[in-house]
Amino acid sequence: MKRLLLALPGQEELAKSLAAIADLEVIDGIWHRFPDGETQVQICSDVSKADVIVLCHLHHADDKILPLFLAVATLRDLGASTVGLVAPYLAYMRQDKRFRDGEGISARYFAALISQQFDWLITVDPHLHRIHTLTEVYSIPAVALTATDAIASWIKENVSKPLVIGPDAESEQWAKKVANAAHCPYEVLSKERLGDREVRVSLPHVADYLDRTPVLVDDIISTGRTMIEAGEHLVKAGLPTPVCIAVHGVFAEGSLEEMTNAKMRVVTSNSIANICSQIDLAPLIKEGLDKLGA
Repeated sequence: MKRLLLALPGQEELAKSLAAIADLEVIDGIWHRFPDGETQVQICSDVSKADVIVLCHLHHADDKILPLFLAVATLRDLGASTVGLVAPYLAYMRQDKRFRDGEGISARYFAALISQQFDWLITVDPHLHRIHTLTEVYSIPAVALTATDAIASWIKENVSKPLVIGPDAESEQWAKKVANAAHCPYEVLSKERLGDREVRVSLPHVADYLDRTPVLVDDIISTGRTMIEAGEHLVKAGLPTPVCIAVHGVFAEGSLEEMTNAKMRVVTSNSIANICSQIDLAPLIKEGLDKLGA
């Protein structure tokens, strides 16, 4: 059975890396946007009776989801046997309850749409809070991988005497796993959010770690305010400017520039390709494919 890999725009480098280690044939697709905004999808290979893996991070999901669904429909119409989705960054996980009267629970609706289109799903470090596992909302086989070991490996190779720091209480379990894998201590910030872009943070036991390089770790960097405030606090306390690591570099407008201006070293995985992508998720995704037998 042919195993093919179709990458949507923006995932070409990760696709190349994954194909090289997972024995996949990369196929090309053309996404043509007409002047009226509609999309035409063209698959440039024979996919008949093939198992096709579609690689698409879902950052800015509203721009991607219809072209993605058109691609899946085209693959099935052309005779693909199975179509699975590798979404290194999975959207619509935060709205996991009805916070105000009349709101929709988007996480459940989005999961239903994906489940209708694909045979299986692999993602990396999705935002799981009130939804504890993907199988609570996805009706297809769904694997949530974690990049903690990949991050720990990067830390061991690139940071001398690291101190892993979680940005808030919710991150403690995650920071602990990274620190244990990197064989270094960890601490967790106390955080007070004052508004959408303003956060006040502090770190317990600062004096115990003045000979360490702080490494702030989180699943997502969006506005970057938590890490900037943390970095300022740590520098004032006598520590070096921290290294900032996240699995997913979402980066709200101006946030990366602001972190760079604060002289922070910012590192992310290639779940969403950007200039900070130094942690390759391809080996981790291959593990997920092997686990699913895909």
